[in-house]
Parts: sequence; C-alpha cells; structure tokens
Amino acid sequence: MKGFIKFLVVILFLAVFIAAGTGAYFWYIWSSNLPYIGSVKEYRPPIITEIYSDDGEVIGRFWEEKRIVIPLKQVPDHMIQAFVAAEDARFFRHEGVDIISIARAFMKNITAGKIEQGGSTITQQVTKSLLLKNTKRTYRRKVREAILSIQFEKSFSKNHILFLYMNQIYLGQGAYGVEAAARTYFNKSARGLTLAEAALLAGLPQAPARYSPVSHFNRAKARQRYVLQRMVQERYITEKQRRDALAEQLEIQTKTENTFAKAPYFTENIRRYLLKKYGRNLLYRGGLKIYTTLNLQMQQTARDAMRKGLTELDKREGYRGSLKHLAPEEISEFKLQALQKLESTPPEIGSVVEVVVVEVDDEKMEAIVLIGEETGRLALSEMKWARMPDPEVPYYASRVKKPSEVLKNGDVILVRLLKSGNDPFAWEVSLEQTPVVQGALFCMVPGTGEVQAIVGGKDFTESQFDRAIQSRRQPGSAFKPIIYSAALDWGMNPAEMIIDAPYISGENPDEEAWKPKNYKEKFFGPTLLRTGLIKSRNVMTVKILRKIGVKYAIQYARNMGIESNLSPDLSMALGSSGLSLMEITRSYAIFANDGMLVKPIFVKRIIDRSGQVIEENQPESVDVISKETAYVMTDLLKAVIQEGTGWRIRALKRPAAGKTGTTNNLRDAWFIGYTPDLVTGVWVGYDDQKVMGKGETGSRAASPIWLYFMSKVLEGRPKVDFQAPDGVVFAKIDAKTGLLASPHSAKTVFQTFKEGTEPKKYSPKPEAPKSGQFLQYDMDAAK
Repeated sequence: MKGFIKFLVVILFLAVFIAAGTGAYFWYIWSSNLPYIGSVKEYRPPIITEIYSDDGEVIGRFWEEKRIVIPLKQVPDHMIQAFVAAEDARFFRHEGVDIISIARAFMKNITAGKIEQGGSTITQQVTKSLLLKNTKRTYRRKVREAILSIQFEKSFSKNHILFLYMNQIYLGQGAYGVEAAARTYFNKSARGLTLAEAALLAGLPQAPARYSPVSHFNRAKARQRYVLQRMVQERYITEKQRRDALAEQLEIQTKTENTFAKAPYFTENIRRYLLKKYGRNLLYRGGLKIYTTLNLQMQQTARDAMRKGLTELDKREGYRGSLKHLAPEEISEFKLQALQKLESTPPEIGSVVEVVVVEVDDEKMEAIVLIGEETGRLALSEMKWARMPDPEVPYYASRVKKPSEVLKNGDVILVRLLKSGNDPFAWEVSLEQTPVVQGALFCMVPGTGEVQAIVGGKDFTESQFDRAIQSRRQPGSAFKPIIYSAALDWGMNPAEMIIDAPYISGENPDEEAWKPKNYKEKFFGPTLLRTGLIKSRNVMTVKILRKIGVKYAIQYARNMGIESNLSPDLSMALGSSGLSLMEITRSYAIFANDGMLVKPIFVKRIIDRSGQVIEENQPESVDVISKETAYVMTDLLKAVIQEGTGWRIRALKRPAAGKTGTTNNLRDAWFIGYTPDLVTGVWVGYDDQKVMGKGETGSRAASPIWLYFMSKVLEGRPKVDFQAPDGVVFAKIDAKTGLLASPHSAKTVFQTFKEGTEPKKYSPKPEAPKSGQFLQYDMDAAK
C-alpha cells in the first residue's frame, strides 16, 4: 500500500513537472518577441484631416479611420460607466486580466468547439487594438494579449487606459472612438450625449454592424436595454433613470455626413494638392487642419447662379421629352415607388420631383400629374418653353401652343412644386428637366489672389471633372483683351483707326487660305481700335495681331499668366487655343490690380496634429504691365459693358469691366469680368463640344450667370470705381474719327489714354460721301 502511494506521488510529481515544463515552454514560445509596450506611450492614432472655409466652417474631411481624439475629461461619467458596465464590470478591480471572465469564456468555447467568446477586459481590448492588430484569434494570441495587458496595467493608469479605449474602439459606420461615433450617430459631441445615447453607443463594440442603430435599430435598442440593466446592477444608475432612458426618443442620423457637398470642386482641388505635396499617409491619417480662402456664402451663391443660368439655357435648348412612358397598368407600381421616395424626402415648395401625367386637357390648357397620392396642376404657361429642340430656330420662335404637343398620359416627367393648389389639386407645378449643358465659375480677389468660389460643373456627384481648372476650352473673343493690351504696349492707342474689311491670310501657300469673319459676317470699314474690342470685331483683332506680331503676343500672354499652349498663328487672336477658366480669369485680374499678376491662393495655412504650421501662403504678385496700360484696358472693358456685347451687366448698377467670348459654331460661351474687389469668370458649353442653340453667345449664355452671382455677392457693399493712376489722361473724342471732339462730331465718347498718346487734333467737318465710297461691307459684297 505504501509502495502504491509512493508510486502515485511520483506519478503526480512527474505530471506536475511535465505540465509545468510544458506550460513554461509554451509561455516562453508564446511570450517571445512581444511588441514593445513603450510604443503606445505617445498615442498618435490615425485621425481626421479637416478643411475649413475662411470663416472656420468645415467644408471637407478626409480619413482612413474616422477618429477625433478627445481627452477623457470630455467624456461624460455616465458614458464611461456605460462602457465599463457592458464590457468590463471589474475594470477598476482587476490588473489587466480578469481570470473569472476568462474561465467563463474558456468553458463556453470548449462547449462550442470553437472560439466564440473572448472574455477580454477593456485593457485587453486596448492591447489587441494597439499592439496585436491583424493577428488571428488563437489561444497563443490570447496568452500574448494577457501578458501585454498585465504590463499595460503596470505602465499606465486606469484613466489613461480608458482614454485610449474611448478613442480607439470601433463603433461602426466608419467611426473610431466615442467622439466620432457621437457625431456620426447623433450629430453632436460626446460631451453632449444623454444617458440613453451613451448606452446605445456602449452596446456597439461587441458587433458594430449587427447592432447598428442605422441598419438594425431594434437590435440596437435591445443592446441599449442590456447596457442600462447592467448599469443598474453595478449601481451606476437607478431603476428610474433606466426607465427614463429607455423611454427617450432617439434621433439617429441616417444620412452619411457629407461636408464635401458644400464646396465639392474646391475641396477636391485641395485634396489633389495635399496628396501631391504631402502624400497619402499625412492626408488620410495625419489629422491636418487646412485653412482655405473659400467664402462659403459666395460658394453657395455661385452654385445657385450656375443652376439658375444652366436651367434657363437648357430650357431655351428645347424639351428632350419624358423620362419614360408608362402603360396604364404600370402607373400603380410607379405610385407606390413615388410614395416611398416622398416618405424619405417630403415634398416642399421648390422641390423638383418625378411624377406621372394622368390627364392632358387641351380645352383647359393644363395637364394633371400624380405626386404620390396627391395631384398637381401643370398649366400651359408653365410648360410653354417645352418646344422640340431645333438649333436653327430661336427658342422664342416655336413656343408650345397646347399641352398635348409635348405631353401624353403615362409620361414620367420632372416638375417643380410652385405653391399649394386650389381644390382638387394639392400643388401647382411647372415642367422641368435636368440640364445637360455644363458650366463653370471661378472667382478670386484680384489684389491678393485668394480664391473665393469655384463651380467646376453642374453636379459633382455626376462628374468630378473640374471644368474651372482642369478643362481646356477655346475662349474665343474672351482672349481679345490680351491682344489689345499687347497692342497698347506695342505702341497703338484706343483711337487708332483699323480697317474692318475682309482679310485673307496667305502666309502659308501650302495650306488653304484662312478667311476670318465677324459675327453675322458683316464689316464696317474704318473703325476705331476701341470699337473693335467693344463690339468684338474679329477681323480687326486679327489685323492688330498681324501688326504687333504673333511671337510678341505669345510672350505677352505668357507674362500675363497664360500657361497653356498657344497657336503660333493669327487664329490666336480669336481665342483658338484651349485655356482653363482659372488662367484667363487670373489674366483679367491684372487689369483690376494695377498691372500686377497674382498667384491664385487656395490654402492660407496648414497646421499639423501637433499645432505646428507646416505651410503658410501670403499673396505673391509681380508687375507684368504698367498701371497705365491696366487702367486703359479697364476703361475699354467698362465700355464693353456700357456700349457693347456685355450690355446685360449694366443691370449690376455699379462700375464693372469685362468681356464676352463665343467660339465658332457656338460651342463655348464665356464672360470674364471684374469690379475693383472681385474678378469672376464663367464658361458654359457641352462636354462633347456639341453646338448650343442659335444665339447662345457669351452675352446670352454666360453673362447672366456672372450677373446673378456678382449681384448677390456685392449686395450691401459700397459702390467703388476703379482708381486712375497718374500717367493717364481723359479725352472727349469723336466716336467715328478718333480725333478730339468738335462741334462737327455727331457722336462723342470719353476715352482714357496713356499720357502722350491722346489725339491732338480736332475732328473736322465730315465730307459728303462720294459715289461708291466704302461705307459698309458684308460677305456678299466682299466676294
């Protein structure tokens, strides 16, 4: 018996020895090469990069992990208690590892035959997230996690571990940490969350997707109920507080945050700049703060002006027909789909909605449309624009005479809700369609180069291509001011006489002769240089370029900030070379800025996550033309508005200068203009360079958008005129001869000259026209 007992003792000793040895072996193997715990002493996780407008409003966020790090003191006590109660009730009592929880999880995993429950403490979750990320769930990892957690507790205080946890934990919808989660789900800061809201967040760590309040609200409420019950059990809250929290109505943000939508083209331009200069890691993980020049109010005004102008133009282009046509049996299904849309986005005055036509009445001159379960009345007066497109017919020449010309029962169309209707109609509506034509707007301060607003297209969600910066389109006559400015510095003056008559270029005998034409193919004989710009005479500009030389003009354009390739021939005079809206607008800013070329500024300064300024931009300018030339050009461009193609801008009722631009076959329409405070360029056209409708020139298609924008942004500002420098003189001249006005002058104008270039002689008495004298040419006469 003693021998048997002795045998058992030896066996037991050997078993303990082997078990201890095996444990020691695996402990050594599993605990070797542990991550260095000191690496988390300076907590620098990936955080959000934010872009701000000039008034400090966020206009864009970029991230790899949507995280906003906040100190623990900004986390309310009831939120900390909610997470502790739900995730690790013994957090303040254990030393990194909770043996009881591990044993419970171990038994459950043995029963299940796989790892189903971790039993991890908050410390272990922090350890796993910071030091053991991207490792598989194995028992080896759990051992390493436990060892590191014990070390963590010895190295850091409980509060510091909670700080790490509250900022590191993933809570769904792309949000890391409680601050980002609070903003994502409730659109408020973590410090402002109620007990009910905090409990909802505390229920997410176990399975953020499964318990998402956005996708699975009932499951999220069940988890919230569990968290609140645990808080009662841990004596953090009372039973009454639990009931009150459960009864609280939660307002969950169901739409994804989209600060990008405020100024999408501007923000995307900043993103490309940051990516190129600082790299992806700093952009998406570095938590930069970028302070920009964007004026958010002006940006919104620019978008509204563009939308209004393009909609008006699109309607002049004609009605493209219904979106689709429904058979009678399909209308019920359409009605159900429409109701679902209207539930998520209730209709309001000004909304554009998709409807179906259920009745067309030519006698009452109206159509009836179905808006969900309600009806709307579409009067003939609200669809008269809807003629069928014909590029050769002006939009006003073929208005709709009766509703049946464009609508029939079953047509699915877009309408705008104008106002509440009279019984039996819920709404009065107008016929609409989504514009196909594109547009761009670029606005900057001429004195500093600060970019105030950019519209790169009609809809960023449809096309991210920035037509204000990335596109290169022919500016047409909008390029002429550069040629005329070059001519002034070459030695010409506004009163110089140019013969406006047919011109044939025969410089290259190997090519077909080039015959530039004026708009509407008319010629006007001897004409003042100033009139050539004001009336946008093509042939005169070609002759001016021929006189000053193409090479001279190209170098002059380079000095004025034109960086795109320029055609080294006379067609350059008519804007045949593709330019960006930004660069030509920048060139016009020279005239407004006393001859100084400024560098466009988008970013004022960039601050890194440590608060250090890593980039700061100040205005950069260089003298490229004289103040005198700049002012004379401004005077001429003011006359374009007062006397010429820019006449629509007179409605601004304040000093302004600018030039229209239209390319061959009406493919591009421009207006670039400025006041002493702002310079703004507008381009309109189709991406595929399709021809616009008859009469859609820069004056008709582009200048109204400029006017809508500038009228609004200058509202309330004092009316300021351009200041003349010392080296210019003003003279009253004869509008026909260019000489000083005399009693014989039929029409006179005030014109600015560089001092010394003004006319010295007075206009003589005109002679009676001789028989056959050239008075006016047209193309037929020229032949």
